Amino acid sequence: MKFDPLVAQIIVAPNFDNFTYAELIKLVKKGWLKKMVSNKKGFTRFNKTESFNVEVITQLASAIPIGTTEKADDKHALLLSKLNHYKAELLLNMGESEAYKELYLESPELVDELQPQYNKARDNNTRILGKIRAIEGLMKQNEALEKI
Repeated sequence: MKFDPLVAQIIVAPNFDNFTYAELIKLVKKGWLKKMVSNKKGFTRFNKTESFNVEVITQLASAIPIGTTEKADDKHALLLSKLNHYKAELLLNMGESEAYKELYLESPELVDELQPQYNKARDNNTRILGKIRAIEGLMKQNEALEKI
């Protein structure tokens, strides 16, 4: 079964039960549901009232345009583009770091000039790797939501 990505995000949220209960209470306040609490163990049930009209709800739902699939594809393409950019940048910085190492091995007397630049390239590698991991994590999360 395929869920809307927004619905899937809500379902996997840690506070899903609280969200569901709050939505049911909103429907009680609108008069669409009636809250019934049993005397035994305090179980709560909700029943539809006469004013609960399925036709009105379907009309309201159909009036809202749904373009989430296009937005999801655009987001995925944007994330993929950024990921490829950061991977290319990481390779470039790794090459720069290796060049500084080679220069040091060839000319150890240049250590004072090479060391700060090598450290900067290494720091950039770490920063870019963090960005790559963040984007990959987000893409994995989105893939998991799409499977729901």
